[in-house]
Amino acid sequence: MHLELSEEQKLLQQTVREFANTEVKPLARELDETSRFPRETLRKAAELGLTGIPFPEQYGGAGFDHISYAIAIEEISRACASTGVILSVQNSLYCDPIYRFGSEEQKQRLLAPFARGEKIGCYALTEPQAGSNAAALATHAVRKGDRYIVNGTKAWITNGGAADAAIVYVNTDPPKGEKGITALVVERGTPGFKVGKEEKKLGINATACVELSFTDCEVPIENRIGTEGEGYKVALSTLDGGRIGIAAQAVGIAQGAFEEALKYSQQRMAFGQPISNFQAIQFMLADMATEIDAARLLARKAAWKQDIGARFSMEASIAKLFASEMATRVTHKAIQIHGGYGYSREYPVERMYRDARITEIYEGTSEIQRLVIAAWVLKTY
Repeated sequence: MHLELSEEQKLLQQTVREFANTEVKPLARELDETSRFPRETLRKAAELGLTGIPFPEQYGGAGFDHISYAIAIEEISRACASTGVILSVQNSLYCDPIYRFGSEEQKQRLLAPFARGEKIGCYALTEPQAGSNAAALATHAVRKGDRYIVNGTKAWITNGGAADAAIVYVNTDPPKGEKGITALVVERGTPGFKVGKEEKKLGINATACVELSFTDCEVPIENRIGTEGEGYKVALSTLDGGRIGIAAQAVGIAQGAFEEALKYSQQRMAFGQPISNFQAIQFMLADMATEIDAARLLARKAAWKQDIGARFSMEASIAKLFASEMATRVTHKAIQIHGGYGYSREYPVERMYRDARITEIYEGTSEIQRLVIAAWVLKTY
């Protein structure tokens, strides 16, 4: 693993940072307050290749590696966590499983327009009564000829309210447990597919996070990803890559909060001098910088292992666990440095604190990450 970024990666980082500063950051507060899905921003992001970062150009992607993907998600999330996770879901949770498990026809029809940013995708695994226990899906599908008849409900689906298609995980053979789960792409407009209420959340408010319901929804067999009964494998392997995206998002949120706190500490005067002169503030800034750097390196290590084709489940969970909990600690300190102003919505650290909290929950809670890591540790060492 090379710790120094390549010239191509540095150029991407600079380009995305400029885009984030000029196009994403100015809208972050408004998006948080209105919950407006940032379609125009995503259209501009697509022009930079950010809706299909690690996929080949022949399928509409930008042809970068996964370290570049982590860099891009970090830079966007540094400005706006909602926009960062929208792009993470588009890349990691929708495009990636179709690229890895889909047929050539599916890659052209269900991947390329999404990688180009012409369409929005989402990942529908979680249900009202099935979160961490992904094998306990109640949404079911019955095969009838060349179609599946889908019935059930999915919950907390990021991008769901804006998506043109969803990868929906259904139970096609309940007695088989996890081996009875199948992945289907359900396209918007399919009869019986309904977008429900948008969730009112603590943070990442512009993500069109909704409930999706299916009532006798007929999905053609050509929209099945992989073979019947392979859906659980598709879902879990997809989450491995998704956790790198969430780790990068958490690093970006923390970096943004750190920069705001550093700037404020150099401007805020107390007892006749900037508060950055006080050791208590300096220690907080030192801890913040140290933790951010450690989390960034963990995320890039996991991305590097993905790039070389090695198994990276443990590394992805380690990165996601540490980065998400780090983001909560760093944004907490950022508010503390701001004092009373940090508690005000006039300052962005308040939003960043709320946004950081979800990174410990979605795509596997911190407790699930510890279970994954422990299983690999017990097997490996």
